Amino acid sequence: MATYQELKVEADDRWAVLLSEKPWIRVGTGMCGHAAGAYDVLSSIRSELDARGIDATVDEVGCLGLCYAEPLVDIQLPGKPRLFFSNVIPEDIPDIVDSYVVDGSVPGSKVLGYLGRDPIQGVPDLKSLPGMHHQKRIALRNAGHIAPDDVYQYIAQGGYSAIQKALSEMEPLEVIQAITDSGLRGRGGAAFSTGIKWSFLVRSPGPPKYILCNCEEGDPGAFNDKGILEGDPHMLLEGMALAGYATGATKGFVFIRHGHDGPIDRTERAIEQAYELGLLGQNILDTDWSFDIEVSLTGESYVSGEETALMDAIEGKRAMPRFRPPFPAQAGVWGKPTNINNVKTLAYAPSIIANGSEWFSSIGVNKSTGTAIICLSGQIERPGLYEVPMGLTLGEVINDIGGGVRGGKQLKMLQTGGPLGGLLSADSLSIKLDFDEMRAAGAILGSGGIIVADEDTCAVDITRVLVAFCQYESCGKCFPCRLGMEHLLEIIERISRFEARPEDVELMRNVGATMEGASLCGHGQLGFGPIRSAFEHFGEDFRVHIEEKRCPTGSCLQPTLEIKNTRPYAIDFVPVGAREPVAGAADAR
Repeated sequence: MATYQELKVEADDRWAVLLSEKPWIRVGTGMCGHAAGAYDVLSSIRSELDARGIDATVDEVGCLGLCYAEPLVDIQLPGKPRLFFSNVIPEDIPDIVDSYVVDGSVPGSKVLGYLGRDPIQGVPDLKSLPGMHHQKRIALRNAGHIAPDDVYQYIAQGGYSAIQKALSEMEPLEVIQAITDSGLRGRGGAAFSTGIKWSFLVRSPGPPKYILCNCEEGDPGAFNDKGILEGDPHMLLEGMALAGYATGATKGFVFIRHGHDGPIDRTERAIEQAYELGLLGQNILDTDWSFDIEVSLTGESYVSGEETALMDAIEGKRAMPRFRPPFPAQAGVWGKPTNINNVKTLAYAPSIIANGSEWFSSIGVNKSTGTAIICLSGQIERPGLYEVPMGLTLGEVINDIGGGVRGGKQLKMLQTGGPLGGLLSADSLSIKLDFDEMRAAGAILGSGGIIVADEDTCAVDITRVLVAFCQYESCGKCFPCRLGMEHLLEIIERISRFEARPEDVELMRNVGATMEGASLCGHGQLGFGPIRSAFEHFGEDFRVHIEEKRCPTGSCLQPTLEIKNTRPYAIDFVPVGAREPVAGAADAR
């Protein structure tokens, strides 16, 4: 097998050829690009180049973060900066190829910006755009820039240098100390110290020991884990390898929700390439250390993102949380010591080892170091996937980066941290992206999803949707969550139909307190969170529904959902007035 130095020389040579020999065209085919029609654009580009006999390199890349501008196409002519085109449709391709690829002149439309040292007259620098100038990309530094299915492009950008450094210069405990000193905290929602979590696994006997990467990512409004896998899967693989070396683990599993074909295909291809070059498998980089990784798929189960339920799913069982103790570091998957981290958490590890813990800890605020990857969606002008330093305010994220509420309407609320997170009001924009500050405000940063809602949104209605999701996704193993979520949904449905009882608000608080204290996992323990924050920030919406029997925005005049019948682990949802269950509602599990 080649040494790392030999791989790097080969990668640099290939990169130089990409930049110098012929046009290089990159098309964003991540989830957002795919949804916007990127594959039709990609097909049109290839057809146009073939018809004209133009020899060019055409690569699919991940999301650059500017989801609102998709499909994104960028073209780099030899010796020239990159020129980006936004919201491209197939009909635009002949003019773009004619004007820029053939004649070297900038077209009059669809031009977004340039990226490079030499400016293009009349074209803005991409880094100066609102969605870019606040960003500090670490885990996403290669997304949109390299082809995820080309390991040499990753190596040319410094990829796998961190595992080379760890294997040649650092002891395993030094790697853990560097991660601990960096202040890296889990990005899956718990925000626990990553270095300390890794240290728990070191103390357990092995082999075997396992590293699990959680990419279940079932949160509505969250898509950053999949964005990393679609744009730069090798960074995750390197992070898992570092975790394996540091803890003495021998194998890793990337746990991805079934049906997410882009992340699955690109991760599996990256694993194949890493094995081909000796970056995974036996005697990695000509050392005596070995580590294996494979992809494990889960069904449509939100609870399988809970770490012990995830282990059951990998074992082929129904995804249901386990009682603890024992904790995973003592007895995890197949009863062996196991560590579980989120995709984002592991993707930071290579940059920390390569650049040092002080570099990472200098970014951010208080005990929230590094960056946050924000999935901005909802009624916002510029939805996207933005990696920004911890410490930015929500106002900077919503207004400076996102462009404010769509259509010039007023901001009413932010839904943060997924369905188990909370609702924040418009006066929360001074709150910083800080795990602890957001938790103190009654919300959580969670996995990074922020959904923006305008003045026409009813707090009761959006809370009902969140509770319905959480009830539907309860695995049913423990009574407090299974029955508590059904009870909460029944009550909030009653409120949304203007049929509330005087005791309903207090009843919901009592049910929520029982769930928090007695549920087996975070799904039940946090299930009352959205309702609590809605009561705190939008109590007036609830008062109007309960006392005045009306919805202040009119949202609840639409057909609502009622409980038709109850089975052990699921309910059928039926619109009021409908005769039959909604097709597939009960069977979607």
